[in-house]
Amino acid sequence: MKAMIFAAGLGRRLGKITENIPKALVEINGKTALQMAVEKCSASGFNDIIINVHHFADMVGDEVKRLNKMGFSISVSDEREMLLENGGGLFKAREFFDKNAFLLYNVDIISDLDLTSLYRFHLEKKGLATLAVRHRPGKRFLLVDRDGQLRGWRNIATGEQILAGSTETMLSEIAFSSMHIVEPDIFNYMNEGIYSMVTLYLKLAGEHNIYTLKHDEGYWIDIGTPESLDYVRKFLFM
Repeated sequence: MKAMIFAAGLGRRLGKITENIPKALVEINGKTALQMAVEKCSASGFNDIIINVHHFADMVGDEVKRLNKMGFSISVSDEREMLLENGGGLFKAREFFDKNAFLLYNVDIISDLDLTSLYRFHLEKKGLATLAVRHRPGKRFLLVDRDGQLRGWRNIATGEQILAGSTETMLSEIAFSSMHIVEPDIFNYMNEGIYSMVTLYLKLAGEHNIYTLKHDEGYWIDIGTPESLDYVRKFLFM
């Protein structure tokens, strides 16, 4: 099965750590974040992988070569000229995918979510996409209905809200975990540009079934800050 790991981000929240290396190459107990993401995806059967590169692209390319020599199958989508966010980045890499549903995964996520269960849930629901979600602190949340379908988005800090295809008033806030299964039909509704997948999902949710799968058990860590990176190093060492 195919997967795309988003690894092109600038990693600005990591401060000085990413002045000389990209976020994808930060070290976590002897492995790069990219290696951990590749191992996670491959262990669940998503063993044909493409990653996008931008920040320190040559360094990431060298790591890809090393991982390929270890036996992993990894291709590269080059975004050196322009960072496209994950929506535009996926569209640029569209020729990599076949007619089967695929996984999208952020390189800065460390989680014990069973990706095969996410995939099975997606196939059962037969939606356009299925997003892993979790109750956790934050400012930006997806809004879902009682059936777990995506119906909107809210920034509780600014009050900004987007509603998509629902008149239901009882919508629940829940955070996106940056792991999602997507049907290749999604490309019929995409184009070139710089945009996020969440923005795309919100545009499509009114006419297409976009489901969520809650995973409040286990752990989920975004290593995007020095504090969370230090925490995950200690947590995984325990």
